[in-house]
Amino acid sequence: MALIRAVLSGLRALAVFCVSTAHAEDIGSTENLGPAEDAGVLARCWTSEALAGSKAELKAPPSATRFDLKALRTEALPDPEPVSEELRGSIRSVDLPDGEKLIALTFDLCESGGRRAGYDYRVVDLLRKEGVKATFFAGGKWLESHPERAQQLIADPNFEIGGHGLRHRDFTKASKATLSDEIRLTEAAYARAKSALKARACATDPAPDIQTRMTLMRFPYGRCNAKALTAVAEAGQLAVQWDIVSGDPDPRISAKTMANTILTKAHPGAIVVAHANGRGRRTAEALALALPKLKSQGYEFVTVGELLAAGKPVIAETCYLSRPGDNRARVARAKRRKTKNGSLSTFRQR
Repeated sequence: MALIRAVLSGLRALAVFCVSTAHAEDIGSTENLGPAEDAGVLARCWTSEALAGSKAELKAPPSATRFDLKALRTEALPDPEPVSEELRGSIRSVDLPDGEKLIALTFDLCESGGRRAGYDYRVVDLLRKEGVKATFFAGGKWLESHPERAQQLIADPNFEIGGHGLRHRDFTKASKATLSDEIRLTEAAYARAKSALKARACATDPAPDIQTRMTLMRFPYGRCNAKALTAVAEAGQLAVQWDIVSGDPDPRISAKTMANTILTKAHPGAIVVAHANGRGRRTAEALALALPKLKSQGYEFVTVGELLAAGKPVIAETCYLSRPGDNRARVARAKRRKTKNGSLSTFRQR
Protein backbone atom coordinates (compact mmCIF):
# COMPACT_ATOMS: atom_id res chain seq x y z
CA MET A 1 0.00 0.00 0.00
CA ALA A 2 2.83 2.41 0.86
CA LEU A 3 4.44 1.81 -2.52
CA ILE A 4 1.19 2.43 -4.37
CA ARG A 5 0.60 5.67 -2.48
CA ALA A 6 4.15 6.83 -3.26
CA VAL A 7 3.76 6.09 -6.97
CA LEU A 8 0.40 7.81 -7.15
CA SER A 9 1.06 10.80 -4.89
CA GLY A 10 1.90 13.00 -7.87
CA LEU A 11 -1.60 12.54 -9.24
CA ARG A 12 -3.32 14.60 -6.53
CA ALA A 13 -5.18 17.64 -7.86
CA LEU A 14 -5.88 21.01 -6.26
CA ALA A 15 -9.12 21.39 -4.31
CA VAL A 16 -11.79 23.85 -5.39
CA PHE A 17 -13.73 25.96 -2.90
CA CYS A 18 -16.96 26.92 -4.59
CA VAL A 19 -19.88 24.53 -4.04
CA SER A 20 -23.49 25.34 -4.85
CA THR A 21 -26.74 23.57 -5.60
CA ALA A 22 -27.81 22.86 -9.18
CA HIS A 23 -31.18 21.90 -10.64
CA ALA A 24 -32.06 20.47 -14.02
CA GLU A 25 -33.26 23.86 -15.24
CA ASP A 26 -29.91 25.45 -14.30
CA ILE A 27 -27.86 23.33 -16.70
CA GLY A 28 -25.45 25.49 -18.68
CA SER A 29 -25.18 28.28 -16.09
CA THR A 30 -21.75 29.50 -14.97
CA GLU A 31 -22.95 32.23 -12.64
CA ASN A 32 -21.69 30.52 -9.48
CA LEU A 33 -18.08 29.88 -10.44
CA GLY A 34 -16.93 31.47 -7.18
CA PRO A 35 -14.69 34.48 -6.49
CA ALA A 36 -11.70 35.15 -8.69
CA GLU A 37 -9.20 34.30 -5.98
CA ASP A 38 -10.71 30.80 -5.74
CA ALA A 39 -10.84 30.10 -9.48
CA GLY A 40 -7.29 31.46 -9.98
CA VAL A 41 -6.02 31.48 -13.55
CA LEU A 42 -9.39 30.35 -14.89
CA ALA A 43 -11.08 33.54 -13.67
CA ARG A 44 -8.14 35.73 -14.64
CA CYS A 45 -8.11 34.51 -18.22
CA TRP A 46 -11.81 34.04 -18.98
CA THR A 47 -15.02 35.76 -18.01
CA SER A 48 -18.10 33.73 -17.12
CA GLU A 49 -19.50 34.62 -20.53
CA ALA A 50 -16.39 33.26 -22.26
CA LEU A 51 -16.55 30.03 -20.27
CA ALA A 52 -20.22 29.50 -21.05
CA GLY A 53 -20.80 27.37 -24.12
CA SER A 54 -23.30 27.40 -26.94
CA LYS A 55 -25.53 24.87 -28.64
CA ALA A 56 -23.40 25.13 -31.77
CA GLU A 57 -20.50 23.53 -29.87
CA LEU A 58 -22.50 20.35 -29.33
CA LYS A 59 -22.39 19.58 -33.04
CA ALA A 60 -19.87 17.30 -34.67
CA PRO A 61 -19.52 18.75 -38.20
CA PRO A 62 -17.48 17.01 -40.89
CA SER A 63 -13.99 18.44 -41.02
CA ALA A 64 -11.26 18.09 -43.59
CA THR A 65 -8.85 20.11 -41.45
CA ARG A 66 -5.56 18.34 -40.85
CA PHE A 67 -3.90 18.88 -37.53
CA ASP A 68 -0.18 19.56 -37.34
CA LEU A 69 1.43 16.16 -36.88
CA LYS A 70 4.88 17.63 -37.50
CA ALA A 71 4.48 20.04 -34.59
CA LEU A 72 3.29 17.23 -32.35
CA ARG A 73 6.24 15.01 -33.30
CA THR A 74 8.74 17.76 -32.51
CA GLU A 75 7.16 18.71 -29.17
CA ALA A 76 9.71 18.13 -26.40
CA LEU A 77 8.44 15.73 -23.76
CA PRO A 78 10.10 14.48 -20.58
CA ASP A 79 11.39 10.94 -20.62
CA PRO A 80 8.66 8.60 -19.33
CA GLU A 81 9.02 6.64 -16.11
CA PRO A 82 7.54 3.19 -16.78
CA VAL A 83 4.72 2.10 -14.48
CA SER A 84 5.68 -0.40 -11.80
CA GLU A 85 4.58 -4.00 -12.30
CA GLU A 86 1.92 -3.97 -9.57
CA LEU A 87 0.11 -1.06 -11.22
CA ARG A 88 0.04 -2.48 -14.75
CA GLY A 89 -3.25 -3.66 -16.20
CA SER A 90 -6.71 -2.13 -16.60
CA ILE A 91 -7.78 -0.15 -13.53
CA ARG A 92 -11.52 -0.48 -12.99
CA SER A 93 -12.09 0.98 -9.51
CA VAL A 94 -10.33 1.52 -6.19
CA ASP A 95 -10.61 -0.30 -2.86
CA LEU A 96 -10.84 2.39 -0.20
CA PRO A 97 -10.33 2.32 3.57
CA ASP A 98 -13.51 1.82 5.58
CA GLY A 99 -15.55 5.00 5.90
CA GLU A 100 -14.18 6.67 2.77
CA LYS A 101 -16.94 7.51 0.26
CA LEU A 102 -15.07 8.79 -2.76
CA ILE A 103 -16.26 8.48 -6.35
CA ALA A 104 -14.71 9.63 -9.65
CA LEU A 105 -16.68 10.99 -12.59
CA THR A 106 -14.88 10.67 -15.92
CA PHE A 107 -15.76 12.09 -19.31
CA ASP A 108 -14.33 11.05 -22.67
CA LEU A 109 -13.43 13.74 -25.21
CA CYS A 110 -12.84 11.52 -28.21
CA GLU A 111 -12.44 12.63 -31.81
CA SER A 112 -11.71 10.41 -34.79
CA GLY A 113 -9.61 11.25 -37.82
CA GLY A 114 -12.33 12.30 -40.24
CA ARG A 115 -14.78 14.19 -38.07
CA ARG A 116 -14.60 16.94 -35.49
CA ALA A 117 -16.32 16.12 -32.21
CA GLY A 118 -18.19 18.65 -30.12
CA TYR A 119 -17.88 20.16 -26.64
CA ASP A 120 -20.72 19.56 -24.20
CA TYR A 121 -20.69 22.84 -22.31
CA ARG A 122 -23.76 21.72 -20.35
CA VAL A 123 -21.74 19.03 -18.60
CA VAL A 124 -18.74 21.25 -17.88
CA ASP A 125 -20.85 24.19 -16.70
CA LEU A 126 -22.82 21.96 -14.35
CA LEU A 127 -19.68 20.47 -12.85
CA ARG A 128 -18.33 23.96 -12.23
CA LYS A 129 -21.59 25.18 -10.75
CA GLU A 130 -21.72 22.19 -8.39
CA GLY A 131 -18.03 22.41 -7.50
CA VAL A 132 -17.60 18.80 -8.62
CA LYS A 133 -14.19 17.41 -9.50
CA ALA A 134 -13.83 15.27 -12.62
CA THR A 135 -11.30 13.68 -14.96
CA PHE A 136 -11.50 14.25 -18.72
CA PHE A 137 -9.90 11.69 -21.02
CA ALA A 138 -9.09 13.80 -24.08
CA GLY A 139 -8.01 12.64 -27.51
CA GLY A 140 -5.03 14.41 -29.03
CA LYS A 141 -7.04 15.50 -32.04
CA TRP A 142 -9.78 16.89 -29.78
CA LEU A 143 -7.20 18.94 -27.86
CA GLU A 144 -5.83 20.32 -31.12
CA SER A 145 -9.23 21.16 -32.62
CA HIS A 146 -10.57 22.78 -29.42
CA PRO A 147 -7.59 24.87 -28.25
CA GLU A 148 -9.58 27.39 -26.17
CA ARG A 149 -11.73 24.78 -24.42
CA ALA A 150 -8.68 22.59 -23.85
CA GLN A 151 -6.87 25.43 -22.11
CA GLN A 152 -9.91 26.16 -19.96
CA LEU A 153 -10.14 22.56 -18.81
CA ILE A 154 -6.41 22.48 -18.05
CA ALA A 155 -6.66 25.75 -16.12
CA ASP A 156 -9.54 24.55 -13.96
CA PRO A 157 -8.15 23.30 -10.59
CA ASN A 158 -11.17 21.03 -10.28
CA PHE A 159 -10.34 19.03 -13.41
CA GLU A 160 -7.73 16.48 -14.39
CA ILE A 161 -6.75 15.55 -17.96
CA GLY A 162 -5.88 12.05 -19.14
CA GLY A 163 -5.19 10.73 -22.63
CA HIS A 164 -7.66 8.95 -24.92
CA GLY A 165 -5.59 8.22 -28.00
CA LEU A 166 -4.66 10.60 -30.80
CA ARG A 167 -7.44 9.76 -33.27
CA HIS A 168 -9.55 7.29 -31.29
CA ARG A 169 -8.14 4.19 -32.93
CA ASP A 170 -8.61 0.64 -31.71
CA PHE A 171 -5.38 -0.11 -29.85
CA THR A 172 -5.84 -3.86 -30.26
CA LYS A 173 -5.34 -3.52 -34.03
CA ALA A 174 -2.50 -0.98 -33.91
CA SER A 175 1.12 -1.58 -34.84
CA LYS A 176 3.89 -0.74 -32.40
CA ALA A 177 4.57 2.53 -34.24
CA THR A 178 0.87 3.49 -34.21
CA LEU A 179 0.60 2.71 -30.51
CA SER A 180 3.56 4.98 -29.86
CA ASP A 181 1.97 7.80 -31.87
CA GLU A 182 -1.43 7.39 -30.23
CA ILE A 183 0.09 7.69 -26.78
CA ARG A 184 2.99 10.07 -27.25
CA LEU A 185 1.37 12.52 -29.66
CA THR A 186 -1.67 12.80 -27.42
CA GLU A 187 0.62 13.86 -24.61
CA ALA A 188 2.30 16.24 -27.05
CA ALA A 189 -1.08 17.82 -27.80
CA TYR A 190 -1.62 18.28 -24.08
CA ALA A 191 1.84 19.84 -23.74
CA ARG A 192 1.05 22.28 -26.57
CA ALA A 193 -2.22 23.30 -24.95
CA LYS A 194 -0.52 23.71 -21.58
CA SER A 195 2.24 25.86 -23.12
CA ALA A 196 -0.32 28.04 -24.87
CA LEU A 197 -2.12 28.53 -21.56
CA LYS A 198 1.05 29.45 -19.68
CA ALA A 199 2.00 31.90 -22.45
CA ARG A 200 -1.10 34.00 -21.80
CA ALA A 201 -0.38 37.22 -19.96
CA CYS A 202 -3.26 36.49 -17.58
CA ALA A 203 -1.62 33.21 -16.56
CA THR A 204 1.86 34.46 -15.73
CA ASP A 205 1.41 36.33 -12.43
CA PRO A 206 1.14 34.29 -10.37
CA ALA A 207 2.08 31.32 -12.53
CA PRO A 208 -0.65 28.68 -12.59
CA ASP A 209 -0.13 25.45 -10.65
CA ILE A 210 -1.32 23.08 -13.35
CA GLN A 211 -0.89 19.42 -14.19
CA THR A 212 2.65 18.84 -15.46
CA ARG A 213 1.98 15.94 -17.82
CA MET A 214 -0.47 13.16 -18.63
CA THR A 215 -0.23 10.23 -16.25
CA LEU A 216 -3.55 8.52 -17.07
CA MET A 217 -4.81 6.86 -20.24
CA ARG A 218 -8.17 5.43 -21.32
CA PHE A 219 -8.30 3.11 -24.32
CA PRO A 220 -10.55 4.12 -27.23
CA TYR A 221 -13.63 1.87 -27.37
CA GLY A 222 -12.52 0.49 -24.02
CA ARG A 223 -10.48 -2.13 -25.89
CA CYS A 224 -6.98 -3.31 -25.09
CA ASN A 225 -4.70 -6.32 -25.28
CA ALA A 226 -1.41 -7.25 -23.65
CA LYS A 227 0.60 -5.27 -26.22
CA ALA A 228 -1.47 -2.13 -25.70
CA LEU A 229 -1.33 -2.40 -21.92
CA THR A 230 2.44 -2.75 -22.06
CA ALA A 231 2.82 0.23 -24.40
CA VAL A 232 0.80 2.47 -22.10
CA ALA A 233 2.69 1.31 -19.00
CA GLU A 234 6.07 1.82 -20.66
CA ALA A 235 4.96 5.35 -21.57
CA GLY A 236 4.52 6.04 -17.86
CA GLN A 237 0.72 6.15 -17.88
CA LEU A 238 -1.82 4.21 -15.85
CA ALA A 239 -4.56 2.51 -17.91
CA VAL A 240 -7.91 3.56 -16.44
CA GLN A 241 -11.17 1.85 -17.34
CA TRP A 242 -14.40 2.13 -15.28
CA ASP A 243 -16.91 0.03 -13.39
CA ILE A 244 -20.06 2.12 -13.91
CA VAL A 245 -21.24 2.74 -17.49
CA SER A 246 -23.57 5.75 -17.82
CA GLY A 247 -24.79 4.64 -21.27
CA ASP A 248 -25.08 8.28 -22.32
CA PRO A 249 -24.48 7.78 -26.08
CA ASP A 250 -27.60 5.59 -26.38
CA PRO A 251 -30.57 7.71 -27.59
CA ARG A 252 -32.98 5.18 -26.07
CA ILE A 253 -31.83 5.88 -22.51
CA SER A 254 -33.61 8.68 -20.65
CA ALA A 255 -31.89 11.04 -18.22
CA LYS A 256 -33.84 9.48 -15.34
CA THR A 257 -32.75 5.96 -16.31
CA MET A 258 -29.15 7.09 -16.66
CA ALA A 259 -29.23 8.79 -13.27
CA ASN A 260 -30.79 5.70 -11.69
CA THR A 261 -28.03 3.54 -13.18
CA ILE A 262 -25.36 5.72 -11.60
CA LEU A 263 -27.19 5.89 -8.26
CA THR A 264 -27.93 2.18 -7.95
CA LYS A 265 -24.41 1.12 -8.94
CA ALA A 266 -22.53 3.82 -7.03
CA HIS A 267 -20.12 2.58 -4.39
CA PRO A 268 -17.01 3.92 -2.66
CA GLY A 269 -14.12 3.83 -5.12
CA ALA A 270 -16.28 3.70 -8.26
CA ILE A 271 -15.22 5.17 -11.60
CA VAL A 272 -18.08 6.37 -13.82
CA VAL A 273 -17.67 6.74 -17.59
CA ALA A 274 -19.63 9.31 -19.62
CA HIS A 275 -18.96 11.74 -22.48
CA ALA A 276 -18.46 15.49 -22.86
CA ASN A 277 -17.75 15.66 -26.61
CA GLY A 278 -21.34 16.14 -27.77
CA ARG A 279 -21.88 12.43 -28.38
CA GLY A 280 -23.43 11.82 -24.97
CA ARG A 281 -27.22 11.96 -24.81
CA ARG A 282 -28.86 13.72 -21.85
CA THR A 283 -25.64 13.50 -19.85
CA ALA A 284 -26.01 16.86 -18.12
CA GLU A 285 -29.68 16.22 -17.33
CA ALA A 286 -28.78 12.89 -15.75
CA LEU A 287 -25.98 14.46 -13.72
CA ALA A 288 -28.31 17.19 -12.49
CA LEU A 289 -30.50 14.43 -11.05
CA ALA A 290 -27.72 12.23 -9.69
CA LEU A 291 -25.23 14.67 -8.18
CA PRO A 292 -27.42 16.08 -5.39
CA LYS A 293 -28.50 12.58 -4.35
CA LEU A 294 -24.94 11.28 -4.30
CA LYS A 295 -23.91 14.26 -2.18
CA SER A 296 -26.79 13.61 0.22
CA GLN A 297 -25.54 10.03 0.56
CA GLY A 298 -22.18 11.33 1.72
CA TYR A 299 -20.17 10.86 -1.47
CA GLU A 300 -17.25 13.15 -2.24
CA PHE A 301 -16.31 13.67 -5.88
CA VAL A 302 -12.60 13.39 -6.64
CA THR A 303 -10.38 13.10 -9.69
CA VAL A 304 -9.16 9.67 -10.73
CA GLY A 305 -5.68 10.64 -9.52
CA GLU A 306 -7.01 11.48 -6.08
CA LEU A 307 -9.08 8.30 -5.98
CA LEU A 308 -6.05 6.16 -6.84
CA ALA A 309 -3.94 7.88 -4.19
CA ALA A 310 -6.61 7.19 -1.55
CA GLY A 311 -6.66 3.39 -1.81
CA LYS A 312 -5.64 0.28 -3.73
CA PRO A 313 -6.55 0.06 -7.44
CA VAL A 314 -8.68 -2.87 -8.59
CA ILE A 315 -6.82 -4.05 -11.68
CA ALA A 316 -7.99 -6.46 -14.39
CA GLU A 317 -5.71 -8.24 -16.84
CA THR A 318 -7.79 -7.12 -19.81
CA CYS A 319 -10.33 -4.47 -20.82
CA TYR A 320 -14.09 -4.91 -20.92
CA LEU A 321 -17.27 -2.88 -20.70
CA SER A 322 -19.13 -4.50 -17.79
CA ARG A 323 -17.87 -8.09 -17.74
CA PRO A 324 -14.90 -9.91 -19.32
CA GLY A 325 -15.32 -10.55 -23.04
CA ASP A 326 -18.32 -8.27 -23.66
CA ASN A 327 -16.34 -5.78 -25.78
CA ARG A 328 -15.69 -8.36 -28.51
CA ALA A 329 -19.41 -8.90 -29.10
CA ARG A 330 -20.18 -5.19 -28.98
CA VAL A 331 -17.51 -4.26 -31.49
CA ALA A 332 -18.68 -7.06 -33.81
CA ARG A 333 -22.19 -5.57 -33.73
CA ALA A 334 -20.76 -2.09 -34.28
CA LYS A 335 -18.94 -3.27 -37.39
CA ARG A 336 -22.21 -4.49 -38.87
CA ARG A 337 -24.11 -1.40 -37.85
CA LYS A 338 -21.55 1.37 -38.47
CA THR A 339 -22.25 4.73 -36.92
CA LYS A 340 -23.31 7.71 -39.00
CA ASN A 341 -19.81 9.19 -38.96
CA GLY A 342 -18.28 5.96 -40.20
CA SER A 343 -16.42 5.07 -37.00
CA LEU A 344 -17.01 2.13 -34.72
CA SER A 345 -18.46 2.49 -31.27
CA THR A 346 -18.41 0.40 -28.14
CA PHE A 347 -21.28 2.36 -26.60
CA ARG A 348 -23.54 2.39 -29.66
CA GLN A 349 -22.32 5.84 -30.69
CA ARG A 350 -19.49 7.80 -29.21
